[in-house]
Amino acid sequence: MITISLRPLGRSWGTISFASTLYLCPILDLLLADVPTNLQAELRLGLQEALVNAAKHGNNLDPGKLVVVRFSLIDNQYWWIISDQGSGFTPTCDADCDPTDYLPPDESENGRGMTLLHQIFDQVQWNRKGTELRLCKQIEARRLLSLRR
Repeated sequence: MITISLRPLGRSWGTISFASTLYLCPILDLLLADVPTNLQAELRLGLQEALVNAAKHGNNLDPGKLVVVRFSLIDNQYWWIISDQGSGFTPTCDADCDPTDYLPPDESENGRGMTLLHQIFDQVQWNRKGTELRLCKQIEARRLLSLRR
């Protein structure tokens, strides 16, 4: 089941919550509906990685646990706050580290998603418990056409 609250009048945040699943196409479509077309492919990849991590690693694909996504456009910044009901995640490096520090020295897949998130989004932050991920993508301010000649 998917629950949606798409920015009610007077509020700047929308919310989507869903039972842990890897079937994310309709959720990604909703989250990217207002994003400029030229950014959608890159952001789809990043959001898919974050949602898979929440459902699979956070909630262990337990359909009784929810993934909740709050989203907004504030001052030319797209924000997504993704929460799961898992036991939490502790990043292996802090906010000042090189994103490639997540990559393991071997050829395993572990850490590649975290590196990807840092390459796609301008800000990647976790809460202390490690159950909430905040992602931000800055977009260029639209230029207003001058009416003066």
